[in-house]
Amino acid sequence: MSRKKAARHKSIIDELTIHPSKRVSELASALNVTTETIRRDLEELAQQKLISRTYGGALLRQAVEPVLNERHKANLAERAAIGKKAAPLLKDAKVLMIGSGVTTVEVAKRIVYEMSNITVITHSFGVARVLSFNPTIKVIMAPGVYHAEESATHGSVTCQFLTNYTADWAILGASGLAPTGPSDALVDAADVYQQMIRQSTHNMIVADHSKFDRMATARYAKWNEIDHLITDQKPSGPLKKALSSEQVQITEAPLQ
Repeated sequence: MSRKKAARHKSIIDELTIHPSKRVSELASALNVTTETIRRDLEELAQQKLISRTYGGALLRQAVEPVLNERHKANLAERAAIGKKAAPLLKDAKVLMIGSGVTTVEVAKRIVYEMSNITVITHSFGVARVLSFNPTIKVIMAPGVYHAEESATHGSVTCQFLTNYTADWAILGASGLAPTGPSDALVDAADVYQQMIRQSTHNMIVADHSKFDRMATARYAKWNEIDHLITDQKPSGPLKKALSSEQVQITEAPLQ
């Protein structure tokens, strides 16, 4: 594949990530190419099972997400934008640990398209299901007590299993981001995230602005343990001050 075509294919995936359904004419206009060229590109991407063709357009192919609590249904566009920004920062990694949640699933969706020949250790069935679309990605599932609402394993067995591995990055979501650190609504999930942080060289939080200045049940880290926050808006006030004080790098992922 030529470099020009590869770049065009990536641009098509980028467009479909933000706008999940696009017509051929819209993609042709956005990429400044002919509709014939777009049709050929879409056929090739469909053959690779990266998209699904529709009448006159295309849909980004995604694994069916498990049923989660109603709180996970908000800000999906923001989470998709966060995933798009997060994945390139992981490009040099060989081993990742990924926690559960809708936003981490969005990161996994981007990893599928942008990374290869890596190992991912996760306790999230949603993350594992998404990563299965890329056969070059080795997925190691952490055992434990199954939590149906989060579609993930938790508990002492999960945490003990993670001590057998090390990773370049841990990628974690959060229910709340307070000046004292990130937190999760589930105590058992927080325990798993703490262990992932201990096992990883670098740690990344992916969370949208609705989590700012909120404290959930269980804090799982202090900001001096976190290297990077990917979010859709810039924090302000005490949260911004805390992140700056602990030298947490912030990458903003605004909606297009």
